[in-house]
Amino acid sequence: MPRSVNSAASKARRKRILKQAKGFYGKRKNVYTVAKNVLEKGLQYRYVGRKLKKREYRALWITRINAAVREEGLTYSEFINLLKVKGVELDRKVLADLAMNEPESFKKLVASVK
Repeated sequence: MPRSVNSAASKARRKRILKQAKGFYGKRKNVYTVAKNVLEKGLQYRYVGRKLKKREYRALWITRINAAVREEGLTYSEFINLLKVKGVELDRKVLADLAMNEPESFKKLVASVK
């Protein structure tokens, strides 16, 4: 019995990998074995990067809130505690946006929870 090889599927698989590697530098874009390894690593970085982005944004928001609150004579942790005690349910993204773009309303918010 002759050996059965599904060349259409193999070619499609290689074509898909090389298409995804378009734009890479040197052999990374046109040598299948190199492109496959590089693409696999790139996809891992992409997945991890999506998680890191969330972490980095949260740290940025906390830094901005802390800087704005210290001008009012509080620390970040005291401010967040006062918000929880008063029942204000604004997330850090909104608080950081207020602190950056609308400092007057942020000062009023800080004064209301003091």
